[in-house]
Amino acid sequence: MALPEPLVLDKKLHIKYLLRCLKTYLPTAYTSNDSQRMTLAFFTLSALDLLDALESSTTLSERQAYIDWIYSCQHPHGGFRGFTGADMGEREDGSNHHWDPANIAATYFAIANLAILGDDLQGIERKKCLLWLRKLQLDNGTFGEALGQDGQIQGGKDVRFCFCATSIWWMLGGDRQKKKELTKSINVEMLLSFIKASQTYEGGFAKAPFNEAHAGWTYCAVSALSLLGDISASSTSEQTTFQGIIGPASIERLVQWLTSRQTTTLHEDDIPMAKDDDLKASQELHRFQGGIDQSTSGTFIGAVQLNDPRLWFEEESPKHAGLNGRCSKPADTCYTFWTGGSLTVSALIQSYDTRSVR
Repeated sequence: MALPEPLVLDKKLHIKYLLRCLKTYLPTAYTSNDSQRMTLAFFTLSALDLLDALESSTTLSERQAYIDWIYSCQHPHGGFRGFTGADMGEREDGSNHHWDPANIAATYFAIANLAILGDDLQGIERKKCLLWLRKLQLDNGTFGEALGQDGQIQGGKDVRFCFCATSIWWMLGGDRQKKKELTKSINVEMLLSFIKASQTYEGGFAKAPFNEAHAGWTYCAVSALSLLGDISASSTSEQTTFQGIIGPASIERLVQWLTSRQTTTLHEDDIPMAKDDDLKASQELHRFQGGIDQSTSGTFIGAVQLNDPRLWFEEESPKHAGLNGRCSKPADTCYTFWTGGSLTVSALIQSYDTRSVR
């Protein structure tokens, strides 16, 4: 087999773009998302951190200024805003406070941003934040996005917000408050029940029960379950790992669905009538996926090792084979993260052709 040409990421170009977003003006396409500035900050800071360029490309005083700005978005009643534009300051009263709510996604991104910047999180009003978080939980276990007028739960109500809530709770140590704190814990049993009920017959997770499985939803569900298992939150269950929470049969379906996301279909126009080469490539993909040993005792774990030759296609196999988010959809780069992340977070096997994905 001929060795493939080396793949090189243009780090300098990525860093230049990210610093433009961080230190100057946002690109035109993003200027309308000013209210989501905390979210944009997360993707910018985390990307620079992953590229090992955050500290080398910013000064200590700049990073402290970013930390100060994040804390300026902390809401007096708990949680964080997405930006400071809704802060009414002294003009806020009982009749208009719901126009300036803390947001569960912004709160997750704010705490993550602080962690990326090396903050000790001591400036977070933990008790207020955890009490606010509990008010966002619905009777079915899921979470809303914000509190509206008269404390009504607004928005959310799917596994994305379950992930945000679980992450906030985990990062702030909600399970360690116990009886010494007045903070009432979230209802973990109902949260677990909702997430597990969102797994479809295919194996992936949907946004809520009785919906279609999607790679993005799956990542959120798997990540939340992994955190819930890690912190051993349930007082009535001895299952303290992701594998223990979800069970062998569900893991088997999950891995099969995740590995089946790899596809050579790159455009919508390719879906109705596949070319001969694409058909051949698709058959090779199915041959590879179907070759995974499903006879192991209830789980795929250990069935395929990372050095297994089936992870590398033959010379005539496709040069490009990305990942999609749902069945019969074209590949998209974002699903490489959602799918690969789901397998990585849950400590399951990596069983797709990484070379073609790269």
